[in-house]
Amino acid sequence: MNAIVPVTQDPKMLALIKRTMAKDCNDDEFNIFVNMARQLRLDPLRRQVYAFVFNKDDPKKRNMSIITAIDGFRTIAERTGNYRPDEDEPTYEIDSSLRSPLNPVGLVKAVVRVYKHSHGAWHRVTAEAYWEEFAPIKDEWVYDEASNKRKPSGKKTLDTSGNWGKMPRLMLAKVAEALALRKAWPDDFANVYVAEEIDKQAFVDLTPAEWVEEAAKAERQEKIGGPAIFIDWMNNKPVDRVPLGQFADKAMEFLEQSAEEPAAVKAWAELNVHSLREFWSHNATDALAIKKQIEAITAGLPAPAPAETAA
Repeated sequence: MNAIVPVTQDPKMLALIKRTMAKDCNDDEFNIFVNMARQLRLDPLRRQVYAFVFNKDDPKKRNMSIITAIDGFRTIAERTGNYRPDEDEPTYEIDSSLRSPLNPVGLVKAVVRVYKHSHGAWHRVTAEAYWEEFAPIKDEWVYDEASNKRKPSGKKTLDTSGNWGKMPRLMLAKVAEALALRKAWPDDFANVYVAEEIDKQAFVDLTPAEWVEEAAKAERQEKIGGPAIFIDWMNNKPVDRVPLGQFADKAMEFLEQSAEEPAAVKAWAELNVHSLREFWSHNATDALAIKKQIEAITAGLPAPAPAETAA
């Protein structure tokens, strides 16, 4: 009996993928895409993984992003052998006062939970996705007769080319689920994104040269144990190198232990402002939770005195 050949190993199927699912890719981009699909063991023809080419008509800005569908995320999680989806529906926070063309339902956030089996028990992993962080809200462009070209109007608009306008809850829940899965299995989902996240990813504007530098950076990080945040815990010890996947938990633990010392928390946040900003670039949702915790602890402190002006 002949073994079933994966589509990414079958020459005819590869040609079909090149004509359909990766038609905008050049040869190098297609090779990268197929290699990633093989590593993730996902099927492009089943729409588990996509290749999007941004700025394809501008050689200086052209770049390819590999996007995984939420079904692809679930497939990767299922293969770990210790994944279980939540039995309940996602939960949403809605504020009717926020309803507008930029937010049809008034969504604040979506919360999704997944379960990971570890140390003999099932553990719930929860993630939140905020509308303001992930909704594809962009500058509105209009035709200017004076200059005979398009330019920003100064207003914002919700990109309705996808389903954000029609199914906003579903779209935000997909982001939250992807965040939860990445939080539970950081190694399996490193540098893997669902399409609903891509609008907020800074790498979509990278040039090919910057892509090379990002790859080199990732390789260097892998050699030293993966991406990490360097943080000063103000404990008279050297700066601590905290793996990225552990940083949010350690930071929240530090803040809980320091909740009775708002001045110390404020000093810690100011001392580590660059590290906290770096963490924001990796995980905006957890960074926002840390920011809110800092603000809650330091809320009673007086505002800084205004700077004196020279006579």
